[in-house]
Amino acid sequence: MSRNGIQLDRVHQGDCLALLGRLPDASAHLAFADPPFNIGYDYDTYDDRRSSDDYLAWSRRWMGEVVRVLRPDGTFWLAIGDEYAAELKVLATRELGLTCRSWVVWYYTFGVHCKQKFARSHAHIFHFVKDPAAFTFNVDAIRVPSARELVYGDKRASPTGRLPDDTWILRPQDLPDGFGAASDTWYFPRVCGTFKERSGWHGCQMPEQLLGRIIRASSHAGDVVLDPFAGSGTTLAVAKKLGRSFLGCELSESYAARVTERLGTISVGDPLDGAAEPLKSAPATKDGRRLTAKRQPRPKRKPSATARRGKATLVK
Repeated sequence: MSRNGIQLDRVHQGDCLALLGRLPDASAHLAFADPPFNIGYDYDTYDDRRSSDDYLAWSRRWMGEVVRVLRPDGTFWLAIGDEYAAELKVLATRELGLTCRSWVVWYYTFGVHCKQKFARSHAHIFHFVKDPAAFTFNVDAIRVPSARELVYGDKRASPTGRLPDDTWILRPQDLPDGFGAASDTWYFPRVCGTFKERSGWHGCQMPEQLLGRIIRASSHAGDVVLDPFAGSGTTLAVAKKLGRSFLGCELSESYAARVTERLGTISVGDPLDGAAEPLKSAPATKDGRRLTAKRQPRPKRKPSATARRGKATLVK
């Protein structure tokens, strides 16, 4: 199967603008993009240190092409960092005519440690549609357990669960007040170095379960899923497992080769990697490893003379 001579169900190596330019109008049902954030990340071929004007002009070009190749009832999901989230949302809605259905916050722990600001532990994921009156949203495919079931163990809880909130989080039980199961913070772990799911060769790997929610919600079996920045190939791998056709582009020759290798190891119907329900289970680690911290003996402190006489004083 192909689109204008471009073979489906594979990753194509090259510039995404060249690939998108060869695709016919209205040829994809769903697009997911996790583009470079322009924050100086060390890619092997791409320069992630553009001027702001250059980055926004480039974003306008590739996003415009994505909108063109989407079907009239198509959906576009965009993952982006803090630096350009606002600008790209305005670009998509004010200039490209898309409607934003949800502004999802994906929360995770194991965020990048920062020395002079709070550690970042979230990303923005925009859910855009071309036609607000006609788009795919498969409610039953993405239900999650309700707080009534998880927190209170109430037998009245619906066995089918409820729709997720638009904040997706890693471990709500780690938060003082918790997050509801249906909030707008999405609960998925970042793919850390010790996780079994980790490819080991790409530093910005998306979790399969997160892409699973997006693809299940916004497409049907046999639909075409497009990813102009294939990266580690997670979108394409999940699309294949879920029985969708897919088309990816990757600038790096090395990354594209590894994505092709990854796709060759999976089949339609394979289970997604990662915790199937992160509210109830934790992601597997490589070889089942768990680190056990050794408790260091606390040094004995010599009491002050005042303390020895039974008076409480502050010893600095």
